[in-house]
Amino acid sequence: MKEKVQTFGRFLSGMVMPNIGAFIAWGLITAFFIETGWLPNATFAALVGPMITYLLPLLIGFTGGKMVHDFRGGVIGAIVTMGVIVGSGTIMFMGAMICGPLAAWILKKFDERVEGKVKPGFEMLVNNFSIGIIGLILTLLAMLAIAPVVVAVNNALAAGVGFFVERSMLPLASLFIEPAKILFLNNAINHGIFSPLGIAQVEEVGKSIFFLLEANPGPGLGILMAYMIAGKGMSKASAPGAIIIHFLGGIHEIYFPFVLMNPLLIFAAIGGGAAGVFTFQMLNVGLTAPASPGSIFALLMMCSKDSYVGLVLGVAAAALVALAIALPILKFSNKETSLEEAKQKNKELKGANPAQDTKAITGKISKIAFACDAGMGSSAMGATVLKNKIKDAGLTGIEVIHTSVSTIPGDVQVVVTHESLAQRAANSNPDAKLVLITNFLQAPEYDELVEFLKENHKN
Repeated sequence: MKEKVQTFGRFLSGMVMPNIGAFIAWGLITAFFIETGWLPNATFAALVGPMITYLLPLLIGFTGGKMVHDFRGGVIGAIVTMGVIVGSGTIMFMGAMICGPLAAWILKKFDERVEGKVKPGFEMLVNNFSIGIIGLILTLLAMLAIAPVVVAVNNALAAGVGFFVERSMLPLASLFIEPAKILFLNNAINHGIFSPLGIAQVEEVGKSIFFLLEANPGPGLGILMAYMIAGKGMSKASAPGAIIIHFLGGIHEIYFPFVLMNPLLIFAAIGGGAAGVFTFQMLNVGLTAPASPGSIFALLMMCSKDSYVGLVLGVAAAALVALAIALPILKFSNKETSLEEAKQKNKELKGANPAQDTKAITGKISKIAFACDAGMGSSAMGATVLKNKIKDAGLTGIEVIHTSVSTIPGDVQVVVTHESLAQRAANSNPDAKLVLITNFLQAPEYDELVEFLKENHKN
């Protein structure tokens, strides 16, 4: 079930994350040029409406279609998304997430049915007109049938969110946000759920608190500070470096293993998250676009001009509350011992398959992938660490890439990933040897892998 939820969440966030740059561009235009922005300019502010109404949903629809059926799927995904945009008259992020992949899947089934049956010389004709005709039909259906349904769902969700906002109950969202983050669903929550809600709110009031519900680095900062003060062994030694990567670099996945080492720390994450949300809500704090990665620098860049003080106070409150809860847990709990002991426990809790570590490799290893959920944050950092270790060992001819755990290339021979993502990695590339880690910075598996590579390259 965990694997299925992670996969579905990854699919949702996968439609948004590649387009975060466009969201940030729109957010900066909004922050600077709307009537209440830093540099009000009616001419430039005219970009805000068309971008959020057409550009961003079309990008999502194209990306969702491309994920299902390559570039042809992206094209028809964008075509059909236009139908749901025009049919609704409102912001159609949810509609784009439905129509893009659905249209691409239908086109993919058509392509599979006609494969090998098209006479030579007619391939381009069939390819182009199949997209045109199927796109026409699906666009009309999206406009007349799908758009009203999505509007009704959007209205229901807006009413539900409004219920919690009006009653100052939004901090309760931390009860499910923080545990879900620890299970590597952070991108799915932030970009699959809260980003669309936040962008709709920005159009109405110029900023949104929804961009801060998951992205706040405060809870993770507090937990890592507690480890720096009261941790033991390798966890204490690696905490300062993790703080820099988490708080300044915005890679939140770095602190997830620290919570998994002592599951009671989830209460520190929840408490810190709720304190941050409460502070943001009381001080009317909001960002103008998603902050990705969740670095304090990214938050400040996207902060509404009236929210800087509240933003800093909210992050500080989250960190201090998380620290206050985490410290006694670490001091008086016997559960937190070392990363090595946590490694075996985590295998049992998360269902990792250690047998994958012994998979045989034939020939010299030439390509290694470091995989994380989105393929952009912790995997990029881990790949850099691994590259440096391989370089220091004097090994050559080994390519190290970073990738999403759901799309590991077939020519990769070794996959390095966090243990809780092991099953997804095995499904993505069943032929690769898995190296499972619990600590992104000081995993002993890095050195073990380098020694293995030395032996491998001797033959």
